[in-house]
Amino acid sequence: KVKESGINYAMIRAGYGNLASQTDKYFEANIEGAEKAGIDCGAYWYSYAESPEDAVLEAEACLEVIKGHKFAYPIYYCVEDQCFASKSNKEISDIIKAFCSTLEKKGYYVGIKSYANFLTSRVDESVFADYDVWVAHYGVSWPEFSKNYNMWQYTNDGKLNGLSGSFNLDYAYLKFPEIMKKNH
Repeated sequence: KVKESGINYAMIRAGYGNLASQTDKYFEANIEGAEKAGIDCGAYWYSYAESPEDAVLEAEACLEVIKGHKFAYPIYYCVEDQCFASKSNKEISDIIKAFCSTLEKKGYYVGIKSYANFLTSRVDESVFADYDVWVAHYGVSWPEFSKNYNMWQYTNDGKLNGLSGSFNLDYAYLKFPEIMKKNH
């Protein structure tokens, strides 16, 4: 029913934190269901890293959880937790780079995800030169984010035929499945 409603990809939370045991309890079921329906997938890892070293542990946990899966969309590092409020922009950017570079070294297409305001005010420019951005900004015609972004999460109150509850809905601006296939 979800595929029939026009959804052609899903970004699935793989987990959070720095332990593989912190896998999202629905990750495997969501991946399996999407694959059965012919819906391409990407994934994201929710962070509350305290340091670059902690971010590497998060990356290693993420790698353990996603191993064995093939993705047609990137793996995003989600930096939205309140723990980042007390950190400097440099600390935040160093954390992001530590996670993303760890996944890149393992051959993954990786990016960062957060809210428009956080990305604009708390993340150093250097991060945007190295990684794709998935920006979240609800209730607007366009996200208030002046840097390049390849995905936009435009609502957290979306409804989908075949599923109960509310969902985040996004626009992807790149043909990620083609990019992933071309770059192996």
